Amino acid sequence: MSRALTIGDLTAPIPVIQGGMGVGVSLSGLAGHVARCGGIGIISTAQIGYQEPGFDAHPIETNLKAIAKQIKRAREIAQGGIVGVNIMVATKNYGAYVQAAVKAGVDLIISGAGLPTLLPSLVEKSRTKIAPIVSSIKSASVICKLWDRKYKRCPDLVVIEGPKAGGHLGFSYQELETITSEAYEAEIQGIIKLVGQYSEKYSRHIPVVVAGGIYDGNGLRHALSLGADGVQAATRFVTTYECDASDAYKQAYIQATKEDIQIVKSPVGMPGRAIRNAFTQKPQEVRPQNWKCHQCLEKCSQKDIPYCITDALINAVKGNLDQGLIFCGENAWRAERLEHVADIMEEFAKAAY
Repeated sequence: MSRALTIGDLTAPIPVIQGGMGVGVSLSGLAGHVARCGGIGIISTAQIGYQEPGFDAHPIETNLKAIAKQIKRAREIAQGGIVGVNIMVATKNYGAYVQAAVKAGVDLIISGAGLPTLLPSLVEKSRTKIAPIVSSIKSASVICKLWDRKYKRCPDLVVIEGPKAGGHLGFSYQELETITSEAYEAEIQGIIKLVGQYSEKYSRHIPVVVAGGIYDGNGLRHALSLGADGVQAATRFVTTYECDASDAYKQAYIQATKEDIQIVKSPVGMPGRAIRNAFTQKPQEVRPQNWKCHQCLEKCSQKDIPYCITDALINAVKGNLDQGLIFCGENAWRAERLEHVADIMEEFAKAAY
C-alpha cells in the first residue's frame, strides 16, 4: 500500500493534492477525477463563474453560485473522493467565497495569495478543513501563532509553496533569482519543524505538503524524504484529457520549450510564471487599456495597471492564446503529450510506496 495523506477525518489513499489553477483550469472535471483516483482534487474559485450567464454584469454573485455548482459536479465525479477549493486571500469579498464553499459542503479550503488571518472564523462549526499556503518559516510562524492566539486552533494542513510554482508567486524578483534548491529545502524542513510544535501543542498531526515544481514520482519521493506528508502538484495535470482548460491551452504547454518559461510582472504587482507568447511580448502600451472591471481582486486599481488579469486569463483558458496569459509552473516544458489523470495518479501511487 502507498502512504496515505490524512487530514483529520479525511484520508486520501495517494498523498497528492492537485493544485488549484485559475481562471477555469481546475474546475469540477479535473478536481473530480483526481479525487476519484485517490488524491485530493482542488477547484480554483478564481472567476469560477466566467462561463455562466450573468458573469459580465454580476461577476461576484455569479461566482458565488458557480462555487456550489462546481463542487456538486466534482462530487458526482469523485464518487466519495476528497474535493477542495483554492480561494485566494486577495479575492474581492473573500469571506463570501469561503462561506459559499462551506455551505456547499466542501471538504477542504486551501488559501494563499496573502495570509488567511480570518479563515478560522469563516468556517466555524463546519466540518470543512482549512489550510494556509506559506512560502517561508516566517509566514508559517505568523499564521500558526495568530490562529493559535486568536482562535485557539491550528491549521488542519499546511501547504508550502516554493519558488518553482506557477501563477502568482510569494517571492520577490530578487529571491526568485537568488534562492537555491538547497536553501529552500532547509526552509521546508524549518517549516515542518515549526508545524510539528503546533502538532504537539494540539495533540494531533498537522500534515505538511510541498508544492512548486513537483512534476512526477521522483518529486514526490524527494518531498517525502524531506519529512513532508505529501505534495501538491498542478502543472502536470494541465495536460490531461480531464483538465477543464481548452485543447489549445494544453497544447501551449506541450509545445513550450524550457526557454519559453519566464517570470512576468502581473498587473497586480506580483511576479508570476507564465509561458512566453505573443501576449507576454506585447509592449505595455498596445495592450487593451479600457475594460470593464470584473471585481476579482481586493486591491486592484484599474487606472494604475497595464491590463486586466481576468481578461488575460479567460482568453488563455478559452484558447485565445495571443490575447492570453498562460500561467504555468517551472516544469511545464516537460509535458510531451496528453495523459489521463488515472495514469498520473498511478505513477504517484507507486512513488509513495
